[in-house]
Amino acid sequence: MTHDDLAQTEPLIRIVVADDQAIVRDGLVTVLRLVPGLEVVAEAADGEEAVARTAELRPDVVLMDLRMPGLDGVGATARITADFPDTAVLVLTTFADDESILRALTAGARGYLTKDAGRAELAAAVRAVARGQSTFAPEVSAVLVTALSQGAAAPADPPRAVDDAAALQARFPQLTRREAEVLALVAEGLSNGEIAATLFLGISTVKTHINSLFAKLAVRDRAQAITLVRS
Repeated sequence: MTHDDLAQTEPLIRIVVADDQAIVRDGLVTVLRLVPGLEVVAEAADGEEAVARTAELRPDVVLMDLRMPGLDGVGATARITADFPDTAVLVLTTFADDESILRALTAGARGYLTKDAGRAELAAAVRAVARGQSTFAPEVSAVLVTALSQGAAAPADPPRAVDDAAALQARFPQLTRREAEVLALVAEGLSNGEIAATLFLGISTVKTHINSLFAKLAVRDRAQAITLVRS
């Protein structure tokens, strides 16, 4: 039995394609729709849209680019794998450097391919991650082997202030969990950009959370928020 015959006997694998370049998205959608057993249910032009389409459609696989405006692929991967564990993220990117690979896998990506992958390799990877298996391009596997052999550390854990979010939420029950996490990092002196990188959020999302928590706590600025937290 061929792969195509097998695909026809199994449920369709539902896919969201996330890439900020329209011509790349169009090409991927065209290629995937030619493969029996695969169905593209939505497209996304950035990480926020990828998360939104995942929440709306609960696809089996998100095919994720890494470098996108606003919330990037790593941040979107972290949110999707945390909030929608039944959806697998397969990274498809032009970048195969050590940092990009380790950040994506730490965020929860189940597979990692580069954009020179052929249709058969891409289809096989989509099916693998949909079944719960991990799959990597050869050059990615080489990076992982080197990292393990050298004892390379994963990206640094978020500051301990994030662990204090539960305590802050207990003190200020009007805050959501995410707002409490943002407040904890504000109290540590992190900038909006640093908070966004720590929590895998877009900067605009961080600003929204900060404005919301300021209103709920009746404070005007970061200095007042920090004073309140430390009081």
